[in-house]
Amino acid sequence: MKYVGYHRTSTTEQHLDRGINEIRKYCSDNGISLHKDKVYTDQQTGKDFNRPSYQLLKQEVLESDDILIITEVDRLGRNRADTLKELQYFKDNKIRVLILELPTSFMDVSRLDNVMAKMVLEGVNNMLIDIFTILAEGEMHKREKRQREGIQAMKDKGEWHLYGRPAVMNFDKFSREYERTLRGEIKPFNLMRELKMAKGTYYRYKKRYESEQINGDKIIDFL
Repeated sequence: MKYVGYHRTSTTEQHLDRGINEIRKYCSDNGISLHKDKVYTDQQTGKDFNRPSYQLLKQEVLESDDILIITEVDRLGRNRADTLKELQYFKDNKIRVLILELPTSFMDVSRLDNVMAKMVLEGVNNMLIDIFTILAEGEMHKREKRQREGIQAMKDKGEWHLYGRPAVMNFDKFSREYERTLRGEIKPFNLMRELKMAKGTYYRYKKRYESEQINGDKIIDFL
């Protein structure tokens, strides 16, 4: 039997430290040694389970009688139906999931002799997990709704071009490089390749350059 820690954040901007520290503290307080003395992590959406470290755990690390430690149910996933399927997978493969936010998961139900107590505790645990997965999925849908509304509001104000696409490079730099094509020093295709820009991105920058030249606007680096 081995103890395996796993933590996930949705984006690389979110810090993994809090969850890692929680898992390590629990293990330290309870005299538990983590497998390979590490917490496996992913920084990826919880909408699905196609994550490198998580798939590694399922396919190569976790075995029957192992214990997977996570801080919260939504660190596993935010899609209720799929999260419950994953938990059932662990149960079917005799892998216990210990969820730090749910004290009912601390007890190994399979070791109880009292059948009634076992049924009650398992039922309470399943009910709480179901509630937490519902809340996690609801929060995900609310966030997506806010994002859609925010994007639409920016489009309505004509400001989406400021925010809708990630920056590829500093616009001043692009302008200087693009002017080489105007002087005949380099062909557009070769410049695209040199700057490692996709065709669509290149022409988006080109369009902005031409627009600002026509309007006589000062080039402002908002990208």
